[in-house]
Amino acid sequence: MAYNEKLADRVREMLSEAQTRIEEKKMFGGLCFMVNDKMCVGVESERLMVRLDPALQEQVLEKEGAKPMDFTGKIMKGYVFVDIEALNTQKKLSYWITLALDYNKVAKAAKKKNKK
Repeated sequence: MAYNEKLADRVREMLSEAQTRIEEKKMFGGLCFMVNDKMCVGVESERLMVRLDPALQEQVLEKEGAKPMDFTGKIMKGYVFVDIEALNTQKKLSYWITLALDYNKVAKAAKKKNKK
């Protein structure tokens, strides 16, 4: 499954405005944006993955197009999917990017794996 190039460009532009250290990684059939070595947002073909403060999870799931992230069949706290149709304006996308960047400041980075 290829990721949505147009959405990826929009995300890329917003993240670059935040002047943070950004790395792009292809994973899970999409494109993940790592900010300061931490997973921040991801783009798939028809949705955006957002890493956010787990305390906000229930509140944001009331937003248009937001769904719990159940990538493995189990809901992952602190991650939501947002349908691409709900991201049709810069303001709507900015809302999600801002949530992800705010949490990124306090989120823990994944442990680095030792390369053998």
